[in-house]
Amino acid sequence: MNRRSALKAALTASALAALTACAPADQGSDIVDIAAADGNFTTLVAAVQAAGLEETLRSPGPFTVFAPTDTAFAALPPGTVESLLLPENRDQLVSILTYHVLPGAVQSSDVLGSVTNVATVQGQTVRVDGTGGKFAAAVRVNDANVTAADILATNGVIHVIDKVLLPN
Repeated sequence: MNRRSALKAALTASALAALTACAPADQGSDIVDIAAADGNFTTLVAAVQAAGLEETLRSPGPFTVFAPTDTAFAALPPGTVESLLLPENRDQLVSILTYHVLPGAVQSSDVLGSVTNVATVQGQTVRVDGTGGKFAAAVRVNDANVTAADILATNGVIHVIDKVLLPN
């Protein structure tokens, strides 16, 4: 009887494990949800919405987003953000924002120890330098430091940067 009970318990556990594996996973948060919930990206979220990119950044992706903080936007010359948010400057805003996005999900471990130029969604490349160390940020994008890396979203990854990247 003990063997039969043990076998029955093992089969039940296997069946439950198989059902759990087939159950829908928690949907989690996408890139926009994470940025909006953080509180340090209100300017970025407003810019994404003004540029009409919210739906794109909620799509399956995957994307890698170099996300400038509100402090990074505040460091731009006075009036720059307000000007970019105007409807007549939408194309320029889209160009700047898509310059912060890479197709695919790139984590910091993918770039550590190397320097590479990577094409952005905007079309130009950014220089990703993962050779920093003891006295420098571990990863830099152009002249911006990655201050928080590998924030995983359901549709990609976010890396927080301390400067707004501006395309040529």
